[in-house]
Amino acid sequence: MHTRAMLDLGVRPDRLNVLLIDDDLVSREVSATLLTMNGFMVHTADNGEAALEQLANGSIAPDVILPDVILMDAQMPGLSGCALIAGLRSRSRARIIIVSGSNPPAEVAAAADGFLLKPLDVEALRKLLEGHAAHFATAPAALGPDAPVISRETLAQLRLLMPEKAVREIYQAIVSDLNRRSQALGTAMARGDTAEMRRIGHAIKGGCAMAGALQAARLGAMIENTALHPTGNQSDNSALLLKDLRSAAEALESMLNAELPA
Repeated sequence: MHTRAMLDLGVRPDRLNVLLIDDDLVSREVSATLLTMNGFMVHTADNGEAALEQLANGSIAPDVILPDVILMDAQMPGLSGCALIAGLRSRSRARIIIVSGSNPPAEVAAAADGFLLKPLDVEALRKLLEGHAAHFATAPAALGPDAPVISRETLAQLRLLMPEKAVREIYQAIVSDLNRRSQALGTAMARGDTAEMRRIGHAIKGGCAMAGALQAARLGAMIENTALHPTGNQSDNSALLLKDLRSAAEALESMLNAELPA
């Protein structure tokens, strides 16, 4: 997808080309929409290998040789982190900015040109590109048990940016993604695969936060933290979190049907 940029952020006089790399469909689509609606020309890749292939083949867009800025998630399956940053730098002079739901490893942050937390704040990105700040690395406040199903503010913003049908499609994609990840999480728990549990929790946290699905985002953060710091009652905690995640998906679907009926 690509739209002619309307904002001059000091990188190029006519338009700013952004390559967005994120394996999470929800994060990728919401971020791309926000960037496009704010005047950026956006191109996407769903993994590190695909991004490098685009750069090597010059296939980002017919009229674009290289991006000005690369936004990449800090935790992706396959090629990621410092190895991906090295590959991107060998193929591009773009500024590389990490966008993640939690602070990246110190070596990854040091290898990049900046860091922004999810949900992506376009104004923070603009300031970062203008050189007003090197990093935005303050961890977000943890959501409490009373976190609502959906952020009304985020829902209102999305409704301003796109038609109701498109907003519904975003939240329906989140529900489908939560159901799919719940199954994958159950499998990872049965195997005792804490690395996969952590990755799934991180993806849920980041993707749901992007769209303001706060209840699910909170549970994603808890799953990630539980996998990072296992305890003696790990099995019981994980089972409860999985049950709550499925309930959160059901609650989000109920909200969707009430607020944005098909």
